[in-house]
Amino acid sequence: MLILIEQVARILYLTSCTFAHVDNQATTGILDEFQTELVDAWRRLPNKRFFFVLLAAWLALFQFLGNSTFGYVDSPSLLKWMYLAGNAKFADMDDNQLLIAPLLVIGLFWWKRKALLRQPMETWSPGLFLVALGILLHIMGYRLQQPRISIVALFTGIYGLMGLAWGPKLLKASFFPFFLFIFCVPFGTLAQYVTLPLQQMVARIVEVITHLIHMDVIRQGTQLSDPKGHFQYEVAAACGGIRSLIVTIMLAIVFGFVVFKSAWKRLLLVALAAPLAVAGNVLRLLMVVLVAKGWGQAAGMSVHDNTITSLLPYLPAVLALFWLGDLLEKKKKVAAPERVEAPA
Repeated sequence: MLILIEQVARILYLTSCTFAHVDNQATTGILDEFQTELVDAWRRLPNKRFFFVLLAAWLALFQFLGNSTFGYVDSPSLLKWMYLAGNAKFADMDDNQLLIAPLLVIGLFWWKRKALLRQPMETWSPGLFLVALGILLHIMGYRLQQPRISIVALFTGIYGLMGLAWGPKLLKASFFPFFLFIFCVPFGTLAQYVTLPLQQMVARIVEVITHLIHMDVIRQGTQLSDPKGHFQYEVAAACGGIRSLIVTIMLAIVFGFVVFKSAWKRLLLVALAAPLAVAGNVLRLLMVVLVAKGWGQAAGMSVHDNTITSLLPYLPAVLALFWLGDLLEKKKKVAAPERVEAPA
């Protein structure tokens, strides 16, 4: 019996080692391919030292003389100010997209690397005008204590440095995804004209749905409560959908530009971002209310604070974007059937 157990254990060990070896080989192959392509792209990129030296000097300006609003962040660094705003460290800001947008831009630049590297690249002196515009914008933002203006100045200058080092053809080819850096500008209190209608809409829809399933829920403004006192919730700005709305718009723009070339299809995806964000937040809030109705306020809050349920607002958006993209692609293939040449 001991011999049999020993043989089985040996077989399991050898099998696990084999699978681990295969996984390691696959991972190593992917990493080697990425490293090879990265080295090749770096080798083919001209004026590297010229651009990155200027970029380091430009970033140093915003690191040491970027922020003048010391009431929020006791640091001269605009980069630190942006990081804290993206982590919701300010009471009036909930701008997680600040941390997502740069990753999307970098990923899309890598995705378009072959098309970008095919562009004719040379130094282009008119790029200095964009850099000068960035400096003027930063001076204005610094004097007015408006970091949002300085953030626009930061990326305007970087775009100008790209044109200075690599020319107008590359600027045109890289406008998207560089445009997505607009999501690095925090909305904060500027979004209050959108957040309140979203909060009210989500609260109304949840009230209607609960009445349709014969559940007593009282709505007062953006507050939802149970007549028997099982729960009482205030639909906050984040629960209204402003965070998921911004992220959904960003995903719709990326998906539209990557998949489609037609402008109306891209605009259609962006226009659907608002209803998709509302639908996701209605789903999440409805789950909270249903759980609270059965098990009380604390149980509903545990669903609200759960990491998995916090991703629900994005699930309908992602599924709908993929479904709509597939639908539009099928219509395109039907509208433009393949041409079959007649035999000679």
